[in-house]
Amino acid sequence: MTPHLGKKGRRYYLSDVPLERAVRDFESALREAGGLAPTRSERLPLEQALGRITSEPVWARTSSPHYDSSAMDGVAVRAADTVGATETSPVRLKVGPEASWVDTGDPVPDGFDAVIMVEVIHEVDDETIEIRDPVPPYHHVRPLGEDIVATELLLPSGHRIDPADLGACASAGLSEIDVRQRPQVAVLPTGTELVSAGSELKPGQIIESNGLMLAAMVREWGGEAALLPPVPDDPAALGSAVRQAVRKADVIVVNAGSSAGDEDYTAEVVSKLGRLVVHGVAVRPGHPVVLGVVEGKPVLGIPGYPVSAAVTSELFVKPLIEQILGTGPSRRDSVSATMTRKVLSPMGEDEFLRVSLGRVAGRLVATPLQRGAGVIMSLVRADGLALIPRFSEGIDEGSEVEVELLRPLKQIEGTIVAIGSHDLTLDLLADRLRRAHPAYSLSSSNVGSLGGLMALRRGECHLAGSHLLDEESGEYNLPFVRRYLGGRDIIVVNLVRRVQGLIVAPGNPLSITHLGDLRRQDVAFVNRQRGSGTRVLLDYKLAELGIDPGEIRGYDREEYTHLAVAASVAAGGADTGLGILSAARALGVDFVPLMPEQYDLVVPREFYDSDLLRPIFELIRSDAFRGAVDALGGYDTSSTGRVVAELDST
Repeated sequence: MTPHLGKKGRRYYLSDVPLERAVRDFESALREAGGLAPTRSERLPLEQALGRITSEPVWARTSSPHYDSSAMDGVAVRAADTVGATETSPVRLKVGPEASWVDTGDPVPDGFDAVIMVEVIHEVDDETIEIRDPVPPYHHVRPLGEDIVATELLLPSGHRIDPADLGACASAGLSEIDVRQRPQVAVLPTGTELVSAGSELKPGQIIESNGLMLAAMVREWGGEAALLPPVPDDPAALGSAVRQAVRKADVIVVNAGSSAGDEDYTAEVVSKLGRLVVHGVAVRPGHPVVLGVVEGKPVLGIPGYPVSAAVTSELFVKPLIEQILGTGPSRRDSVSATMTRKVLSPMGEDEFLRVSLGRVAGRLVATPLQRGAGVIMSLVRADGLALIPRFSEGIDEGSEVEVELLRPLKQIEGTIVAIGSHDLTLDLLADRLRRAHPAYSLSSSNVGSLGGLMALRRGECHLAGSHLLDEESGEYNLPFVRRYLGGRDIIVVNLVRRVQGLIVAPGNPLSITHLGDLRRQDVAFVNRQRGSGTRVLLDYKLAELGIDPGEIRGYDREEYTHLAVAASVAAGGADTGLGILSAARALGVDFVPLMPEQYDLVVPREFYDSDLLRPIFELIRSDAFRGAVDALGGYDTSSTGRVVAELDST
């Protein structure tokens, strides 16, 4: 690996190693250093062993059952004594010498070899019973060792223990079991700017959240995570922390500082302390990965962006834990799905694309989620990962992709797919739906009103949120539905009426009061994306006022949600943006109301009448939902749930 010099003369090693080669080179370096030794064994009580990995084969100590036992409540008999018994010629047996009453689980008395259920026995008197059907030997008898025979192999080594395993071990006479100690993984966050969760934030400070996430992932994979205090951006401090971690842990994960910036020291430290194997892997997200070996231990530098951190930990940390535990690589289930949008991807990198999934008209569809390496909510909302190979330029809309599932497919089958305009009431509706109907969920993708109608047209969603104003008629949504969804039976249901206005900083320091103020050069604007109802409304009003968009500073800067516009104003990145009151309230900024508008749900009739969507509309029409929407502010719910139009395909 050839280093190059940074602007301060430091040596950087960042390269672009293909994923397969990076894995191969890392594994080879670990073997040369002595390999990853399995952790030592420890003996645990059965009640503490769930989910642990067996370190040795587990053998049965006793048989189960360990005696011939009755499988029924009834009478133990000798099978030979029942031969010839019929309804018309029953056999009579004396209780004591020829028959013995037993309950389920009782030992079968010596000399007897069958059990007759109490329900088919006729009691002649206290000492005599009558048998009307013959029984074969061992009828309703569980013979010794029927389930488990002493010395039998119960569990192999390297087996993950589940609840049934615990029951089997207990039945076989065991109270303890030998398991692998959990691999010790040190998670070492770096960054002078890091502060703990709950701190009062100042500009430039970042909440240390990756460490919590990575430590939880380690525990989920079977490791024991030690989340260490953050280390400032100082090579001496980082070197000292890594040396201490190497003495105690099996695997060391350094988070952030893995790139090639002036304050990224992980590669340099690993190179000085041991062997730097790889710095830079051709994956997206997560390119600036550091893979090294220090004193025979794997030391990994994981990128600081949360999605990059999660993806690269899955690629490189998880296999190390599995190797130490001796379980072998685990695999998630995968499904084939249809991509709803074209996705471009740079050549030369394997991209792990987060997608949401849903079944629409019998077809599983995959909708790409926001792709930024720092967008942790794309992980929260993701149902699966689609791999775009490094020699591909992307995925075409409508093409089939293989998706590795992050959630059970059964959960995904209950997903209602909504694509279209953003509104906070959809988030509220999603929460209410999950609470009232846990088997269902609402997945919203914010691509704008027009994008939602086009998704409906392509059969990629169940419903679309829309607030498109037709300039000619002044009517909301229906002209666009007729234009783009003609030929289908469509139901249009009002969700809310709401007020659009200018979101401004607290106290409105620039005294922005109307759209004409957007011409001012001291006002920085943030816009919504093309195709959104808010953008259509803005352009309509600007044309009415004779304002050229080119006069507005920031007109070309786009955000995809009302909350993102409000966040931009709250952070000082813009002075104003067109949006809704509830978004302004959520971010603690002010609002200048301008104009009312109508936000509807557009639903094909076949979905509107389906069992999947029926709970949604029941909730929308409930007093509780309307009350919760009213509490957000800026909404009129007097028409919420009303059918605005039923459009026929003819």
